[in-house]
Amino acid sequence: IPVSGVSLAAQPPGGQVTEGDRLVLGCSVAAGTGPLSFSWHRQGSAAPLATGPRYELRAAQHWDGGRYHCTATNGDTTADSPPLWVTVL
Repeated sequence: IPVSGVSLAAQPPGGQVTEGDRLVLGCSVAAGTGPLSFSWHRQGSAAPLATGPRYELRAAQHWDGGRYHCTATNGDTTADSPPLWVTVL
């Protein structure tokens, strides 16, 4: 089954975080069989930030703000989550 319905959740909700606080992003899929792998991307950065279903900024800094998305793949198909705009206050 192809990967589909990739979604991104943020804690705190909405991706708005105070500088120095923790931001956790989670990636999940609605469908897709086989071993799933995840990668994290920020607009303007060519290389993935991280792999795995969770991405954590332990102490968010001003420069961490921007548009993030996760990509899920099962080896045959790949799908992206909608972008999430992270704001560091």
